[in-house]
Amino acid sequence: MYELVKAAGERLRGQAHVTPVMSSRTLNRLVGAEIYFKCENFQRGGAFKFRGAFNAISQLSQSQRSKGVVTYSSGNHAQAVALVCKLLNIRAVVVMPDNAPETKRAATEEYGAKIILYDPEKSSREQIARDLREQNGYIMIPPFDHPDVIAGQGTATLEMIEQLGHLDMLLVPCGGGGLLSGSAIAAKGADPGCLVVGVEPELADDATRSFYTKELHHAINPPTIADGTRTTSLGKITFPLVLEYVDEMKTVSEAAIKDAVRFLFYRMKLVVEPSGALGPAALLSRRVTAEGRVGVILSGGNIDAPTMKMIL
Repeated sequence: MYELVKAAGERLRGQAHVTPVMSSRTLNRLVGAEIYFKCENFQRGGAFKFRGAFNAISQLSQSQRSKGVVTYSSGNHAQAVALVCKLLNIRAVVVMPDNAPETKRAATEEYGAKIILYDPEKSSREQIARDLREQNGYIMIPPFDHPDVIAGQGTATLEMIEQLGHLDMLLVPCGGGGLLSGSAIAAKGADPGCLVVGVEPELADDATRSFYTKELHHAINPPTIADGTRTTSLGKITFPLVLEYVDEMKTVSEAAIKDAVRFLFYRMKLVVEPSGALGPAALLSRRVTAEGRVGVILSGGNIDAPTMKMIL
C-alpha cells in the first residue's frame, strides 16, 4: 500500500496544493512538545478530500468517465468529487443528507454536481447511491472505502514528513478511516518509528470500539458537531488497515472539540471545522500525552457561519 501512496503523490503533483505546516509556541508550551499542524484546510476544496478524489477519478478510463460518477457524502468528499469532475469534465451526482452544512452543499452545487438530498433518519445514503449506480451506470467513488481514495489521502502525511523529517507521533482525525489508514500507511512507510494515533468524537466512537475489540462496531447518525465523522462505521477495506497500521485510538468530548476550534481561530488565525480539530482537541484536553515532535492533520476548514458563531 505504501507504494500506492507514493504513486498517488506523483499523480497529485501540480494538482493538489502543497499545504503549509504551522506551529504555535503557546500550544508547545502548554503540552510540552513540538506540535506541527498540516493545514489541509488550505487544500483545494477546503479539505484533504481533494487528494483521494483526484487520485481515484483521474485513473478512470475514458469509457468510465463517460458514464459519470456517483458518490455519497455529508460535505467534504462531495465537494472534492464535484471539483475533480469539473476539472476533468465528468458528470457528478452526489447523495447528501438534508442536514449537511450549507457551505458544503453550496460549494458542491457551485462545482456543478447534481445533489440528491435524503433524510438520514429514514434512508441509507449508501443504498441510494447504489440504486443510482444500478439505474444509470455511474461509477461509484465512495468517500473512504476505496484503495485509490485511501492512497490519495495518505499523501498529506507523506508530504508532511517530506517537509518536516522525523515525527515521533502523528494525530489523525477518524471518520470512515480513509484519512487515518492512508496516513498510517504513509507514516509507517516513510518514518517507521512514528506512533500513529487516530482521534474521533466520544459521541461517534465506533472506530475506537472497533479498534480495541477487533470487531466492527457501528454508530447510527451520531449527534456530534464533527459532521465529517458521522460515518456509520469503518469500511471493509479501512478497518483491517487501521488494525494493521494504527497504534492507538483516542476519543474527545464535544466541549474539547469546540475548545480546539476556538484555540485555532483566536491563537493561530486558522479556520478549522470541528472534524478537522480532533487532533488539537486531544492535545488540549490531555487525552493524548505528547512528547517530542508531533504532527497533527488539520483535515479541513469547511465550517458554516452559524456553527462557527455558536462555537465562538
